[in-house]
Amino acid sequence: MANRRCVQTLTRHLRYLPSPNPSSLHSLTSITPQTPTPVLLNSLNTLTPSPKCPHVNTKILSFHRHFCSSRPNNSDDDEDGSEEETDADYDDVEGLASNGKPSREYTPEEKEHEAAEIGYKVIGPLQKSDRVFKPYEPVFAVVQIGSHQFKVSNGDSIFTEKLKFCKVNEKLMLNKVLLLGSTTQTIIGRPILPDAAVHAVVEEHALDAKVLIFKKKRRKNYRRTRGHRQELTKLRITDIQGIEKPEVAPPLKTEKKGVKKVTVAA
Repeated sequence: MANRRCVQTLTRHLRYLPSPNPSSLHSLTSITPQTPTPVLLNSLNTLTPSPKCPHVNTKILSFHRHFCSSRPNNSDDDEDGSEEETDADYDDVEGLASNGKPSREYTPEEKEHEAAEIGYKVIGPLQKSDRVFKPYEPVFAVVQIGSHQFKVSNGDSIFTEKLKFCKVNEKLMLNKVLLLGSTTQTIIGRPILPDAAVHAVVEEHALDAKVLIFKKKRRKNYRRTRGHRQELTKLRITDIQGIEKPEVAPPLKTEKKGVKKVTVAA
């Protein structure tokens, strides 16, 4: 909008510039450029190239240089320098537009604080000696990650919204444990159990199925279709701590029905 207003003011001022006498025009080369008014110079100086309409701004800037060419020859170097600066500024604008907002750099304290607010803590990379897949234990926990709650046991895999500051094959400790339960006891937090923890491993960062958003306003010729794929993080639960784990009895061997025992007489 700002560039459009500048173009409008430019054309308005050019309309009132004094035109040369046609009888005195012998050739096109004999026309000397008119000196621009101060208002025109201010409107030209405020113009900056934008990535949305670069062709319009480049024409206007070239027109500005043509008007300012009547200055003395001592300022040729300054003109070249100013052109280089405008080109550099244009490149910077293009870089910002293509890359979007510059990524913010977090300090380790800020990373730890934000991760604790979400409900996890990064321990470190997964080692070869770590046992990820363990035998089933009759213990479950209810954990909160962000604004969602999950009921998990060891060996389960859950999908959460993408967790920042963690990579694949890194160990996490989920701090916000709301409830622990087993076959013998149940522990309820108020609202969180301070001595409980659930350990997990980041398996992958993936995308959810596409969701289509369709908007329509009847009799307005308005239809919009957009798609969205939510970023997810897959976690594998490895261990639950903070509750006594009952011993698992080995399964009993049952005899098959319909099989007769054959006794051999001596």
